[in-house]
Amino acid sequence: MNNIGLLQSALDASSLRQQAISNNLANAETPGFKAKQVLFEDILKQHISNQSKFVGSRTDSRHLMIGQPEQIPTARTVENTETVMQNNGNNVDADGEMTNMGKNALWYYTLTEQMNSEFQQLSIAIKGRS
Repeated sequence: MNNIGLLQSALDASSLRQQAISNNLANAETPGFKAKQVLFEDILKQHISNQSKFVGSRTDSRHLMIGQPEQIPTARTVENTETVMQNNGNNVDADGEMTNMGKNALWYYTLTEQMNSEFQQLSIAIKGRS
């Protein structure tokens, strides 16, 4: 699996998660508002477990595909309709959202560090060690 593409997808998921958390917090007092969450890790686990271990390389468009072509999973936003936190039908848990925001910030930082490492390795491979 393409590491940089996978990291990009994870960074996109983290950005989408930040937007969802911010939107949830902004609507914490809106009657009837349902919190949204971003699913990525479960989608990634499912993708990896379903991934064929071997994928053939096609040298001609007329050749048959062997295995599944590499696809990078993307995040999905879902609405939580099963819980109610307030009498007005709103289900935003502000404390939980703040916790999720901190976890997401740490995850984003880790992903950016890993992406920087990938680019440094590519730079070394191209230029050699200076």
